[in-house]
Amino acid sequence: MKNLLTHIDENGKAKMVDISDKSESNRIAVAKGRIKMKPETLQLIVEGGMAKGDVLGTARIAGIMACKRTWELIPMCHPLMITECKINFEIDEINSSIIIEGTAKTTGKTGVEMEALTAVATAALTVYDMCKAVDKNMAIENIHLQSKSGGKSGDWNFRNEPQEEKILSK
Repeated sequence: MKNLLTHIDENGKAKMVDISDKSESNRIAVAKGRIKMKPETLQLIVEGGMAKGDVLGTARIAGIMACKRTWELIPMCHPLMITECKINFEIDEINSSIIIEGTAKTTGKTGVEMEALTAVATAALTVYDMCKAVDKNMAIENIHLQSKSGGKSGDWNFRNEPQEEKILSK
């Protein structure tokens, strides 16, 4: 039986996957996550009243930077030429949270799922860092791969996303 864990060799040791024989293709991955907070904290972010500055602008830049450097953080990731990274925020006033969506694109031999996930996680951590002085009870939740396309395994979509009302996009 073939080992389904591609980062483990025949002796059970960690390894980086050899992608030299794979074909290049356009690859896209979208990840999502959420950071919940007090309504007052969310209001400060929306109004631009946080003492450390533009929370969402800073989180967007941090997410993009992290996407490009994922290979330095996750041991078995390959260095990739990221051709596009986008970070979008949705303000969810009903649930007092910010939904973060990260999209990573490349043309290459391996996917960008980890890059999209790292972008979302880093953007959420940046929001936390910039707001922790006023709200230490923030919670980063449900970071997950939303969809991916390209490569040998083709397209994939997350089908169990909870339906939530979105109030305002930033």
